[in-house]
Amino acid sequence: MRLVARNKRAAHDYLLTHRYEAGVVLVGTEVKALREGRASLSESWVEIDDAGEAWLHGAHIPEYSQGSWTNHSARRPRKLLLHAAQLRRLAESSREGGWTVVPTSLYFLGSWVKVEVAVARGKAEHDKRQALRERQDAREAERVMAAHRRSTRGARAAS
Repeated sequence: MRLVARNKRAAHDYLLTHRYEAGVVLVGTEVKALREGRASLSESWVEIDDAGEAWLHGAHIPEYSQGSWTNHSARRPRKLLLHAAQLRRLAESSREGGWTVVPTSLYFLGSWVKVEVAVARGKAEHDKRQALRERQDAREAERVMAAHRRSTRGARAAS
């Protein structure tokens, strides 16, 4: 698995619950641009239309630098490929109040381009602050433990 893009804002702004892996319908220059490792999911979302198809909106895959008139539009909607049961579950979840479907990462799995989508609910501001505080506390605890390991390793080597 080779990661191309990750939506870090999704984990910050939403409480992510169920995750699904979906294929993406792309044109040739989009695949080449993704192989260069350039894409952004920061302002993207998934919409399930009345026909029961999932579409990725707002994902930015820049034009291929070596492309010609065959280049693609950078922010065009892209169809997602999911099993019928998964589409039904996503549609039911997105119809419920307060729930949405957001892409969390875009990656290559072998030669296939996949996107991970998650059912999400928006976080309140205090929840975001709490999550940030927990990450900072964990980072500080790890820093202290690493310093302690370094100091005890030096003490053992001196004796």
